[in-house]
Amino acid sequence: MFQAAIITASDKGAQGQREDVSGQVIREILEANGYEIVHQVILPDDRTLLADEMRAICDKGKADLILTTGGTGFSPRDWTPEATLDVAERLVPGIPEAMRYASLQITKRAMLSRAVAGIRKQTLIINLPGSPKAVRENLEYVITELAHGLEILRGEAGECARK
Repeated sequence: MFQAAIITASDKGAQGQREDVSGQVIREILEANGYEIVHQVILPDDRTLLADEMRAICDKGKADLILTTGGTGFSPRDWTPEATLDVAERLVPGIPEAMRYASLQITKRAMLSRAVAGIRKQTLIINLPGSPKAVRENLEYVITELAHGLEILRGEAGECARK
């Protein structure tokens, strides 16, 4: 079983003015796929706070996977990709490319996503959109393949070629 953390970037959510529906969608999908949720938090759209939270989870080995939601658009307060880049030691461009590809089949606005993915120590970090509908579409598109990547990251698998 993989352990996962969910970080919602939302000024209004952090102030208790908005329900965290996207974070709950992530939780639902992860749990349906056998993940244990070990940490879930709502933070303001603040680059430093988001990076510090991701760094702490990774450096303490709390989770194999961090999924963020929110802060990937063009708003002046959208800093989640930059916070992720501040923390990541290695980038994983294929995951956000795949999510954008899948989303472009639904809406041309998917091209506006600035989501990134990266690895710090043995934790994979993936940015998801803020919309519950887009979270579901993106995460369901990549969730089955994440297990193999996490197995490799944990040293439990070594081959990507299928037999």
